[in-house]
Amino acid sequence: MISDIHVLLDAHLPGYTVHSVRELGSGLDNEVYLVNDDLVVRGAKKPDPDATRREVTLLASMRLIAPVPVPEVLFSDEQAGVIGYRRLPGEPLHGLHLASGGLGRFAELMGRLLGAMHAVPPADLHDVAEVDTYPLPSWLEDTASDYDDVREHLTADDRRLVEEFLARTPPAEPVVLRFCHNDLGAEHILGDPETGEITGILDWTDAAITDPAHDLALLYRDLGPQVFERVLGAYGPPVDDGFRERAAFYARCALIEDIAYGLSTGPRRYATIALANLARTFS
Repeated sequence: MISDIHVLLDAHLPGYTVHSVRELGSGLDNEVYLVNDDLVVRGAKKPDPDATRREVTLLASMRLIAPVPVPEVLFSDEQAGVIGYRRLPGEPLHGLHLASGGLGRFAELMGRLLGAMHAVPPADLHDVAEVDTYPLPSWLEDTASDYDDVREHLTADDRRLVEEFLARTPPAEPVVLRFCHNDLGAEHILGDPETGEITGILDWTDAAITDPAHDLALLYRDLGPQVFERVLGAYGPPVDDGFRERAAFYARCALIEDIAYGLSTGPRRYATIALANLARTFS
């Protein structure tokens, strides 16, 4: 990927001089690099021209809708599955704790963001966001499989919490679907943990028409139930009776998935952070 960046920039940003390139991170789907400390270049591990085209269009729409910064695409290469955008300020909130003084500001901004996104009629974005209706029993089955892979890394108390969860019946399926970021983990939220200011929302590749509880669920997993409740309090649209139950369900499934990812192919920090948050998430 690094060897290709010079070629891509020569083609799409002629005259732009590359002084430095360093890797920012690598996930299941993408690799991310920082060029000259100001240009982010993100490439798909398995390029999908249609998906890249949809994301570029979606990001342009989100810049008009979202009350917080969203990347402005400077160039894209659909065949290579690459987009480039100016680096946004702030740091990913993954593994960080929001200071008590910043909770109110964070909740206000995140509630406004989610409220604005979830209020968009899904039909308005059907060209750029597919419907995602993965059944909740299938979520539980996948989590049970991930748990089998990681249970030896959990304490006896943590295993008890997870096994009690796996023995329960999943919540009822959502009735109403909304446009969602669909991967709103703390690693995709840039901000200042002291002030609670949100300076950017990254990685919209999984955006879909799906259960709006899923967008709040990863806040529950990564930042805790208290932050989840504060954000929900600032969230405008009405929620159904099963919203909280589904959010907690998704959060617990996603946490076990993060442990499995961090202990196998992903960065170890995903497992470390998830293990530290397990008791809080499952209690």
